[in-house]
Amino acid sequence: MSAKLQVVTTDIPMQDASLDIWNSKYQLKTKTGEPVDRDIQQTYQRVAKALSDVETNKAKRDQYMKEFVWALQNGAIPAGRITSNAGAEAHKPATSTINCTVSGTIQDSMNDILEKNHEAGLTLKAGCGIGYEFSTLRPRGAYVAGAGATTSGPLSFMDIFDRMCFTVSSAGGRRGAQMATFDVHHPDVLEFIQAKREDARLRQFNLSLLITEDFIEAVKNGDDWHLSFPVTQKEAEDEGLDLADASQFVYRDFPVQEGYVVNDEGKVACRIYRTLKAQLIWDTIMTSTYDYAEPGFILIDKVNQMNNNWFCEEIRATNPCGEQPLPPYGSCLLGSVNLTKFVENPFTDKASFNYEKYRQVVGIFTRMLDNVVEINGLPLAEQRHEIMNKRRHGMGILGLGSTLAMLRMPYGSDESVQFTEEVVREMAVEGWRQSLALADEKGPAPIMDEEFEITPKMLAWRPQLAEDGYKLGDKVKGRILHAKYSNYMQRIAEVEPELVEKLAEKGGRFTHHTSIAPTGTISLSLANNASNGIEPSFSHHYSRNIIREGRKTKEKVDVFSFELLAYRHLINGGAMPFSDDADKKLPEYFTTSDDVTPKQHVDIQAAAQKWVDSSISKTANVPQDFAYPDFKDIYMYAYEQGLKGCTTFRFNPEAFQGVLVKESDLENTLYEFTLDDGSKVTFKGNEQIEYDGEIHTAANLFDALKEGTYGKY
Repeated sequence: MSAKLQVVTTDIPMQDASLDIWNSKYQLKTKTGEPVDRDIQQTYQRVAKALSDVETNKAKRDQYMKEFVWALQNGAIPAGRITSNAGAEAHKPATSTINCTVSGTIQDSMNDILEKNHEAGLTLKAGCGIGYEFSTLRPRGAYVAGAGATTSGPLSFMDIFDRMCFTVSSAGGRRGAQMATFDVHHPDVLEFIQAKREDARLRQFNLSLLITEDFIEAVKNGDDWHLSFPVTQKEAEDEGLDLADASQFVYRDFPVQEGYVVNDEGKVACRIYRTLKAQLIWDTIMTSTYDYAEPGFILIDKVNQMNNNWFCEEIRATNPCGEQPLPPYGSCLLGSVNLTKFVENPFTDKASFNYEKYRQVVGIFTRMLDNVVEINGLPLAEQRHEIMNKRRHGMGILGLGSTLAMLRMPYGSDESVQFTEEVVREMAVEGWRQSLALADEKGPAPIMDEEFEITPKMLAWRPQLAEDGYKLGDKVKGRILHAKYSNYMQRIAEVEPELVEKLAEKGGRFTHHTSIAPTGTISLSLANNASNGIEPSFSHHYSRNIIREGRKTKEKVDVFSFELLAYRHLINGGAMPFSDDADKKLPEYFTTSDDVTPKQHVDIQAAAQKWVDSSISKTANVPQDFAYPDFKDIYMYAYEQGLKGCTTFRFNPEAFQGVLVKESDLENTLYEFTLDDGSKVTFKGNEQIEYDGEIHTAANLFDALKEGTYGKY
């Protein structure tokens, strides 16, 4: 792949908020605060040089330096840790270019819990977020033989991880993020679902529930649901347990088998602690996500069924935003392509998308992300082995909502769904073309040449193996199991059958290529507030709450959507949302999250998910006054559409502030403060208050005081 070096200048001036975020998060500075990157172009130069330096000789380094700069100028945006830390070794040598990881499996022992907490601290210090599964820990009230007491349960240990995360300073002033996943079978599942109803608890965590297909069927059928946890071999022997008694024990899948009772099918014997109606648990999930935007919804069976590495991984956790389901010690290597860069003649009847240029950027960007593997900077040996062995990364898109507006397609319309599928499919297919080319040039990922023994579980999951003559105990190369028997790669074969045949023969450079991240500050800064990921624009003029080092509360920053900036620059300089002036009104295709139904959110995500081999971070934003009866079925619809996961957000001042806030919500929400003398004062959420030597919005001050974060950023 070659590209001409061009000097590209954006037609749309960068807004102050975008430059400000680049300055605070992505501009490289010395320890004394002196800028190393004088402007965004120098940030691009730094990143391009760091990634091109991986190449094997000077001629290639020079060639790809030029190509990487061109790709960065034309829509390729590496994720935040790459942008911040690539080429920054002289100033912050202990940081990583990897956004997030997943912890090793947490064993049900005090030693391992504390060891995983230590590993997480080192990971967060390197600037990476981290995900964990906590349903491997025994339930609250279970007997601990060694201590002669009962355990306080998984959520009490999550509190320890929560405080550690808040305490550890991450790279570049960035607070590390965490994801906690939890199995719907666990006896403490209701406590997990409702955890964030308690002020200030687990605020350094995103929470997602691992939903299984048998649970969904139990909800649909009105069945009972057994909450259970594994029985150790020692418990079974000491207590003389009758594990065949179906009224007291069930056998189910569990990520840990050592020390537990396991049957011939590989399922673990679990004691039934409690039996509830599945519908009761479901209703608790939906009311909690309506009120508190959590827990998220991960269809873990679908995740594993569609995993390209189905033959050697069992996934139980994700990165903090959920777009990368990962095995123990797996890493989240991300980058996004800004779709707005490929729109020609925007807002006109000649508007079009330049697929040729798009494929070229995707091709170059694929090599860039592959090179990031070599400079990963991960702190743990297990993390480094995992990323080097499989070389998985996740390229995605950002600016979909902005691009649809520029193409005059309302977000959620049939034509927008079709465009979403097309643009993601083109990225996926081009990525696998590059995977083959890079493997020919540099060699395939090591896992492709490993041999894996055919197991009963593999034969059950992939009947095609037996149809093709494979038997139990046969040894098969990873490249064959990956390319020929992955459900996702079979989908790629529908478009490019010869390409997949060659990948099975030679092996690809990486095991995964696509993933769509939320791209929050990346979108706001380097993309001039193009819409996040595959979301519609939250609003066309709104506020963003950001953490500033040294401030006692979050700072409210006003921003415009990229499509509004572009429309004002190119079409109508006076255009504004909600204007009563006919000359200033925006066209109807300027949709926002409030204009999109939950079903339309899911339809867009499903169109993209078809061609994404990892997963998607997608939030169905609904207005504050959105009726619960219209909301409560969104997760079930997501399941029916074949998604791997789903999250929602509804502004709820009784809970806590979100990152994005509409001025109308703040204007219509009153916050009451109690003064030292016991008297009370009330302010609108958007009113400014001078308190403790700083100016705060009433909403952010109230949130910080309630959540216990005041003065602790």
